[in-house]
Amino acid sequence: MTDEKRTVGALSGIVVADFGRILAAPYLTMLLADLGAEVIKVERPGPGDDTRGWGPPFVDGQATYFQSVNRNKTSVALDLRSEKGQRYARELVRRADIVVENFRPGTMAKFGLSYEQVQELNSGIIYCSLSAFGAGKGAELPGYDLLIQAAGGLMSITGPGEGEPTKAGVAVVDVLAGLHATVGVLAALRHREATGEGQLVEVNLLSSLLAGMVNQSTAYAVAGVVPTILGNRHPSIAPYDVFPTADRPLAVAVGSDGQFGALCRAIGAERLADDPRFADNTTRVAHVEVLAAELGDILKTKSAADWEALLTPLGVPCGPVNDMAGAFALADRLGLQPRIPSDNGLPPLVANPITLSRNPVRYLSAPPELGSGTDRILDWLDEPGISSR
Repeated sequence: MTDEKRTVGALSGIVVADFGRILAAPYLTMLLADLGAEVIKVERPGPGDDTRGWGPPFVDGQATYFQSVNRNKTSVALDLRSEKGQRYARELVRRADIVVENFRPGTMAKFGLSYEQVQELNSGIIYCSLSAFGAGKGAELPGYDLLIQAAGGLMSITGPGEGEPTKAGVAVVDVLAGLHATVGVLAALRHREATGEGQLVEVNLLSSLLAGMVNQSTAYAVAGVVPTILGNRHPSIAPYDVFPTADRPLAVAVGSDGQFGALCRAIGAERLADDPRFADNTTRVAHVEVLAAELGDILKTKSAADWEALLTPLGVPCGPVNDMAGAFALADRLGLQPRIPSDNGLPPLVANPITLSRNPVRYLSAPPELGSGTDRILDWLDEPGISSR
């Protein structure tokens, strides 16, 4: 295989009609675009995607929120409430391979763009619909990430202590839903390659959160255990916590008896390793308060950097609590290239974390100005054409 072929996106030739907005759906379509798909982002004239106005911060007039999930796309301004807008939208979905939308259930049908209506135009379409609470009894419920974090139980296990439920510092449920939807869309693409059949892919935020809480949600589903807020501790592993040091907090994540022994020897606390209360993980979890107090008294005596330098070579997972600048500095130091390359004229957006040896992700265009591709795409849609396949 030539180098030129290796640079072709894994999804090159796939056309995505993107009716999504805010975060979950745009995150999905950006991942598809990074992998080579042509994503045509349909926005309402005037304000466009809501996140265009979600700031500060703004850079060169664009909200960084919008920039975070909309690179590699072409923006088309269409009024879906108008006959003209619906005509172009129908032609777009007829030529597309994938349709993505996250309106409230039933809204796309008002535009003549429901799954059933689109399937009549394009029998092989893969139609991905994201919602907050599903298309059934929860269809009428409005939903933003904060509400799902609250109603879905995440806040009940997140926070400094009992009575202080706290949301995650990012819209993690939207991201989880976008990732689950991406897997569903790729699976549907594979099925269509094998059979020629399109299908409906449905993902909702509540179910994505319940699945994404893995061990905590399974503890309830299987054992009837209702998890509670533990701060930075882990319900099933100890010591797995954040401890104060002489200067700043240090995360210590001990996942085995061997790591615990190495920790105790390194900090001069062999007695803890010999204590029957801390003999194995189960007993350490049972006596976590005592163990945390013992470790806390010792770890206060040195800086976080000192402890990291001592413990990391011994295989004890630990590290300081970084701010965002520290996190990027760490990724830079490790050679992980957390920003997209600066040699293509794009802003230094956060890089896609997927590495493919044959079809690396591509960064071809910055997040688009509203409607900047309208004329080109409408000219294409006015041309006599057939489905993109």
